[in-house]
Amino acid sequence: MYASARILAVCPARGGSKGVKLKNLRPVMGVPIVARVGHLVRTLPEIDRAVVSTDHDEIAQVAEESGLAAPFRRPESLAGDRIGDIDVLCHALREMERIDATTYDVVLMLQPTSPLRTAEQVRATYVKLVDEKLDAVWTVSPADLKYHPRKALVVGEGGSLSYYDPDGGKIVARQQLVPVYYRTGLSYAFSRDCLLGRGTIMGARNGAVVTEGPAISIDTEEDFAAVERAMSARSGTPA
Repeated sequence: MYASARILAVCPARGGSKGVKLKNLRPVMGVPIVARVGHLVRTLPEIDRAVVSTDHDEIAQVAEESGLAAPFRRPESLAGDRIGDIDVLCHALREMERIDATTYDVVLMLQPTSPLRTAEQVRATYVKLVDEKLDAVWTVSPADLKYHPRKALVVGEGGSLSYYDPDGGKIVARQQLVPVYYRTGLSYAFSRDCLLGRGTIMGARNGAVVTEGPAISIDTEEDFAAVERAMSARSGTPA
């Protein structure tokens, strides 16, 4: 609990994965990525409950061994690769409020595919959410201006080029570009009303925790290798 707000952490970890089979069970530096979420949550005593939302028994077992509870299974209707975060989070929240016979004020989403997160980054999201009475807080990082959307190009039929933004051709200096950010996936915090009342993961009153350093979201074998290199560099040990 933080400032009288009860906090539920949800780790979404389905069994299906097209890019890397059973991705959420794959180890990074010897530890399955779903287990890394459980290990991190243990360092945040303000989190009242931490659960895994999965449709896969082995993922549930590994998650439980790491400190995440697995008191329910995600239904098949929420196990596909086109299911949005909002549906998974609302299901987990309703299930845990039923099981625990309580109401949670804050929901954290901690995706196992972002194992480079730190406890400080996670804590910053729910502290900002509660202290500023926001609907949602996401971790984000500044995007390289070389890849700014106003400078992006579209390749049409026959290989012709055009600007994604019709005014992109007018950009001649970096100073003309408003900084943009991308979501890192390290941590998301939501109010209960944002999810169940408004059915959104952004909300009208939202905020950002700007993070520095690597924030790789794992989708491919190459991403696993990149995460291990980053962890090795952080710890000073060879990959």
